Amino acid sequence: MNAPDPADPEQTREHDADRTEEVPGLVRGEDGLARPVWASTDALLREYYDTEWGMPVRDEQGLFERISLEAFQAGLSWSTILRKRPAFRTAFAGFDPEAVARFDERDVERLLADAGIVRNRAKILATITNANATLRLREKGGLVDLVWSFQPEETPRPRTPAEVPTRSAESIALSKALRTEGFAFVGPTTMFALMEAIGIVDTHLLGAHRRGTSGVWPA
Repeated sequence: MNAPDPADPEQTREHDADRTEEVPGLVRGEDGLARPVWASTDALLREYYDTEWGMPVRDEQGLFERISLEAFQAGLSWSTILRKRPAFRTAFAGFDPEAVARFDERDVERLLADAGIVRNRAKILATITNANATLRLREKGGLVDLVWSFQPEETPRPRTPAEVPTRSAESIALSKALRTEGFAFVGPTTMFALMEAIGIVDTHLLGAHRRGTSGVWPA
């Protein structure tokens, strides 16, 4: 899952008077912790940033969920997806790839009628396609091993939001590898967002309280 769009009005409204921006892109909250602007005002985004974003995901079901939600996020704000995540989990059987792989046209119609999720036929079909591809990958070492094999030797060290990349050589290669295995909606930018979200790279801004906390990369 990627850093939410700072252009989203929900994420960029005025900060409380007692919050001061110390460096470009970082805000120190009432608890004394420095966070990026997108995680400094909305309670749900703040909780996601503090506890989940950038932490390693190394189980098949969890990784399949992240790939699925990244695909649904394309063209939308991350806050929209995060608020709908409970409904997504219910609609897609907890993102169990074995269950989703069995979805048929009746399930597709059910999902298209579900106002709790993003009702996009192409993305729904891609999720089912990706579930089947995930199962096939078990014969080649599995989805987790494939995705994590594209961890780079170094991670970005952004000081400002403008320095955060949107893709990399590794995300381009990961996108190509997944497409070769039959996955859909896994473009290089989407895959870089995935790599950020699951700790393969650390794009927390230098000075943010979460920088270096994943156990994958030093601060």
